[in-house]
Amino acid sequence: MKKTIGFFLIILFILSACGRPDSGTTTTEDGESSEDTYTIRLAHLVPEEQSSHVAAVAFKEKLESESDGRLIVELYPNGQLYGSDREAIEAVQLGNIEMTIPAVAAMASFNEKFQVFDLPFLFNNNEAAYKALDGELGQELLADLENNDLKGLVFGENGFRHVSNNEGPIESPADLEGLKMRTLESPLHTDTFNAFGANASPFAFGELYTALQQGTYDAMDCPISLYYTNKFYEVQDYLTLTGHVYAATALLVNNDFYSSLPEDLQEIMTEASEEFRTDQRKLAQQQDGEFMDKLKEEGMQINDLTDDQRNEFREAAQSVYTKYEGQIGKDLIDQALAANE
Repeated sequence: MKKTIGFFLIILFILSACGRPDSGTTTTEDGESSEDTYTIRLAHLVPEEQSSHVAAVAFKEKLESESDGRLIVELYPNGQLYGSDREAIEAVQLGNIEMTIPAVAAMASFNEKFQVFDLPFLFNNNEAAYKALDGELGQELLADLENNDLKGLVFGENGFRHVSNNEGPIESPADLEGLKMRTLESPLHTDTFNAFGANASPFAFGELYTALQQGTYDAMDCPISLYYTNKFYEVQDYLTLTGHVYAATALLVNNDFYSSLPEDLQEIMTEASEEFRTDQRKLAQQQDGEFMDKLKEEGMQINDLTDDQRNEFREAAQSVYTKYEGQIGKDLIDQALAANE
C-alpha cells in the first residue's frame, strides 16, 4: 500500500511539473528571450537643472521607448548615491550600478591616458575639443576603457573651467599665491594650481559647498553651469574666466552589463548615446550664457583675462606638461594639440 501511495505521489509531481506555466518570456530565432528586461541604474553628481541630467532624462525616455520597456532606467542625480565621481566610477566598474556620467578628470585615476584632456590650456575652443574627443584620439581612449571593465559610449561636456575665490579678482598667477584651492580628484589638476602658486588639494565635489562655507577652502574652479546650479555664488564672491581646462564628461556603462545585452538593445543604447552627446552639448553651451547672467544677478563679480594675462598663466603651466609628458605620452599630447589647427 505504501509503495502504491509513493508511486502515485511521484506521478502527481511529474504531471504538476510538466504543467507549470513558463516565466512569460518568449524565445526568438537566435535564442534570445524577447521579454527579458534590464534595469540600468545611472548615478551622477550634477543637479536636476544641469544639462547632463536634462539630457539623461531624454536618454532614459529613448531607451525605454525604443526598447518597448525591455530597458528600464533609474536616474540618481545630485550625488544621491555617491559623493564623488571616483566612487561612482568604481561602482560601475564593480557592477554595483550600471552607468554614470563622470568628469573625465576623475577617469584618469582608472586609466592615466585620460590625463591628456586635463592639461591646462590644451584646447582653444569647444570645436577643437570636439575634434579631439570625437575623433581618433578620443575613440581610442574610450575603447581602451574595456581594459578597466568599463565601456565608454560618448563624451559630453561641462564646459570650460574657471576660477573663483573670496579674496579678489584673479588677474595673474600671483593673485592665487597662498590661497587654499580645492581641485578635482586628479593629481594633474592639483599640480596645475600649485604651479600657479596656490595651496591646492583635492576634495569631493559633493561636500564642497560646506567646505567653502566653513572656510576650509578659499578658492575653487568649475564650469559656469555648476557655479549656478550648485549655488556656489553664495559662498564665492569673485569669478575669473580663466578657461584653463575644457571639462569633458563621459557616458560610462559597466562593460559586462553592456556585453550581456542583446544586440538590438546595444544598438538602441549606442544611438541614444549619440543623441545624448549632441543634445547635451547644445544645452550646455546655452546654459553657460544663461547662467552667466544669473551669476551676475546674484552679485558675483566676474572678470575676464586679457590675452597677455592668459599667456602668463600658460607660461606658468608649462612645468605641468613637462612633468606629465612621460606618463601621458608625447604622441597623445601632440595629437590633442593638433585639434587646434
